[in-house]
Amino acid sequence: MPSPNQQSIDLNSITSLKGVGPRMAEKLARLNLFRLQDVLFHLPLRYEDRTRIVPIGSLHHSNRAVIEGVVEHSAISFGRSGRQRRRVLMVHLADGTGSIKLRFFNFSKAQQEKLSKGTRLRCYGEARRVTNHLEIIHPEFSEVLENSLTPTDEALTPIYPTTDGVHQLTLKKLIDQVLEMLNRENSHLLMDYLPEEMVKQISTLGSDMVDLKSAINFIHRPPPDVSLSALDEGVHPSQQRLAFEELLTHQLSLQQLREKIQSQGAEILSNGGKLLQGYLKLLPFELTGAQSKVIEVIKHDVALDKPMLRLVQGDVGSGKTVVAFAACLMAVNAGRQAAVMAPTEILAEQHFQNFTQWAGELGLKVAWLSGKTKVKQRREMLAIIESGEANIVVGTHALFQDEVKFNHLSLVVIDEQHRFGVHQRLALKNKGVKAHQLIMTATPIPRTLAMTAYGDLDVSVIDELPPGRTPVKTVVLHEARRPDVIQRVRAAIADGRQVYWVCTLVEESEVLQCQAAEDTQVLLQEIMPEFQIGLVHGRMKPIEKETVMSEFKNKKINLLVATTVIEVGVDVPNASLMIIENSERLGLSQLHQLRGRVGRGSTASSCVLIYSNPLSKTAKKRLAVMRETNSGFDIAEEDLKIRGPGEVLGTRQTGMMQFRIADILRDENLISAVHEAAEEIVQQHPEIIEPLIRRWLSGAEQYGEV
Repeated sequence: MPSPNQQSIDLNSITSLKGVGPRMAEKLARLNLFRLQDVLFHLPLRYEDRTRIVPIGSLHHSNRAVIEGVVEHSAISFGRSGRQRRRVLMVHLADGTGSIKLRFFNFSKAQQEKLSKGTRLRCYGEARRVTNHLEIIHPEFSEVLENSLTPTDEALTPIYPTTDGVHQLTLKKLIDQVLEMLNRENSHLLMDYLPEEMVKQISTLGSDMVDLKSAINFIHRPPPDVSLSALDEGVHPSQQRLAFEELLTHQLSLQQLREKIQSQGAEILSNGGKLLQGYLKLLPFELTGAQSKVIEVIKHDVALDKPMLRLVQGDVGSGKTVVAFAACLMAVNAGRQAAVMAPTEILAEQHFQNFTQWAGELGLKVAWLSGKTKVKQRREMLAIIESGEANIVVGTHALFQDEVKFNHLSLVVIDEQHRFGVHQRLALKNKGVKAHQLIMTATPIPRTLAMTAYGDLDVSVIDELPPGRTPVKTVVLHEARRPDVIQRVRAAIADGRQVYWVCTLVEESEVLQCQAAEDTQVLLQEIMPEFQIGLVHGRMKPIEKETVMSEFKNKKINLLVATTVIEVGVDVPNASLMIIENSERLGLSQLHQLRGRVGRGSTASSCVLIYSNPLSKTAKKRLAVMRETNSGFDIAEEDLKIRGPGEVLGTRQTGMMQFRIADILRDENLISAVHEAAEEIVQQHPEIIEPLIRRWLSGAEQYGEV
């Protein structure tokens, strides 16, 4: 077993690599690449097959492929982007089996000339159906000279997470350099920290025993005979070897986190007393049995002298906010303060409005703090927070800031924990004197996996919905029926309703994902110029997102095109129609979250799931489940039952957990072994915990200082 001090070469700076100067090192730091080992564990998001040329006539919507053909004609047209006109270069390409349009929004004069009639092109990109034809937006392309035999790639192409200024080619060159070092004789670049017997145990789970070095080589440079579908399944022994180590590290970090927090102790709070009784009388409805049960469990937790660490899962509309306010009253009744933090200004403001109404009737004061709070108001809020005049403080990440000083913080409530990251909430918790923590999420997690996702937390479930809530009707349509969907959108808007149109393209970078949403907005505005069509995506500034969402809420925007940033957001009761593109690419839980954005008013609401072929059996089952049930927890359990090989949810992109290669649903078979291995390491090999955390968890150095 190597000790941590034997890994000196592992800590070599990335600047020792060719092509990495100070400026490039700064960009790579945004990807948490500082050392040579970091490069080895910067794993592909997915792989692309560029080994063969696909006939244009065989393409379907959402296919990524290499095509080759001759330009029949090209022309510049003008489309609308909001209130501005935008130049678009349209190129018609044909190969004898069919034709396709190539659409360019950004192009130079030289590129326009290169894409002229008669030019033979080889392109790579994603085909998308627009009304009655296929298009590729901004394909990669190169000219193919007559009678030349331009070879295709010999093996599958790994696609890595990127950042601005760091492209795929740059990462490939860096990884090539480090792999060469790794594969030299007597290289000590990579330490295998796991005991040999533990690695053998992995093989009993259905994988052959694979050493770490072989696994890393395979993941970065899969051999030519490995199929794309085999990699998509994620069950190759090399993939499972790395997934096991990542899940194990995650489990070890959560165990450490829980031990550190609970060792600090906590203040004993009240059961809410007359304040809580008065609040429950104010409510115009009876609590559900599930809500009452969770409130009783919280009362028990805060009556102990160690911090409550409780996760409350509640389906969309189950009344988690009522439970959160009840918990806050337990702190206030004991003469203490409570803080409530949400991931977006919109969601935080929604909580603030609810809490202010309830608190006002109880004679309590609620403070508000966000990134866009004006200077004068901010000064006033900071003062009443520090003096203790504010009983409850509601806000966003702004609550983390050093200048925010609480008078006596004893309870921290965090909504949608997975939006913040597992360890980030400690920054707020550390402002309190031994504060209790209540975490809320509407992301359904199967009970069997909840302790892997949130290993440092006790888990409660609100598994009842208040009576009278009308379920959203879900329709599943093939993308060829897009004209019908457009008509449905027109009818909803004509009826005074509003519509969400969600783009779920899974791209190798956030930049391209947002570009896809922008392109969709342009296309929809061309098709429906009579409506106001807004756009929200992850790369917009917070103030821009808030402005658009506010306009949507105030009915100034008819249709909102968005990426999945609206998965958790504001209530817009007037929105009664949700369109989700490429629905077969998303996991059931995320589809359910998106569907929960509609059906919040009294009007009957619908969700249209657009899918494209080829559709796997598993994807068909998932879409059928969405059509048949509105229960988030039933959906989560069904997802486990029907999940099979050949279908990749992409949980790393859903926001629930940021794994590099592991997938808590796909890798369920590893979880019991992971728990056993974590116990063994804590008891027999504690010296390898920190090196594993440094390897797999970003910000591990800061984590170790908590």
